[in-house]
Amino acid sequence: MPMNLDAVGSTSEPATRSWTSTDCMLYALGVGAGALDPTGFELEYTTENSADTEQRVLPTFATIVGVGGAARSSLGKFDPAMLVHGEQSIELHGAIAPDGAVTTTSTVAGIYDKGSGALAVIESHSLDASTGAPCFSTRSALFIRGEGGFGGDRGPSSSGAAPQGEPDEVVSYPTRPDQALLYRLSGDRNPLHSDPVFAKRAGFDRPILHGLCTYGFTGRALLHTLCGSDPTHFRSMHARFSRPTLPGDTLTVSMWVGDGEVAFRTENQRGETVIDGGRFVVA
Repeated sequence: MPMNLDAVGSTSEPATRSWTSTDCMLYALGVGAGALDPTGFELEYTTENSADTEQRVLPTFATIVGVGGAARSSLGKFDPAMLVHGEQSIELHGAIAPDGAVTTTSTVAGIYDKGSGALAVIESHSLDASTGAPCFSTRSALFIRGEGGFGGDRGPSSSGAAPQGEPDEVVSYPTRPDQALLYRLSGDRNPLHSDPVFAKRAGFDRPILHGLCTYGFTGRALLHTLCGSDPTHFRSMHARFSRPTLPGDTLTVSMWVGDGEVAFRTENQRGETVIDGGRFVVA
């Protein structure tokens, strides 16, 4: 069935989502926090009652609690096995509290014809549910394989200039063989990341890691390397997913520091680029 092009421009009713400190800690574990040293510098993200340690929240948690409304369900009917994450952006207006609630409105910003598939772009804006103050915004591009060729606009090019020269910073984090099983407990129960039968139907030898899990690992590297581990300095992050990541892969994040913006790229241990076109802004 073709994509529902009439959905473009539609905006969802505001949806309220709350979270607790447990949700924040579970997400942090899902993107690898504490794995290298359970009692080390990430203790503030993985515990809530350690001596002289105030709990903080990883900025990329916005990808979990910053999505609301019925925008995705309005895109049309398609085989969910054919959907993969194409791009993800977040912009934060301050640190996320360990306990809180936001009201989110989502808009279908575009549905583009990429030939081999359709690219649906959803933009969401989240306000503090109590004060109405802006908290964060997210932008997700979803690539639906096999749904292109409908004669629509190809949309803006997302390619940017590739970083030149040797990176200024390089950080590597291993993922666990069961990383996807842990990450899915934060809410994304897509069987592509857990069910071998479903993964094979989608064209993969075995379940792949969530794109947003790879995004979270990358965000940790940026936070600790460029923000001094202080989430108040984490302003915005954009990434394009270029190929799947497998649970158990080691992820290496290379960073090129420029004036006002950082370019980054994430590769696996086989030298394959899994995230490219990365752009990061430090507050």
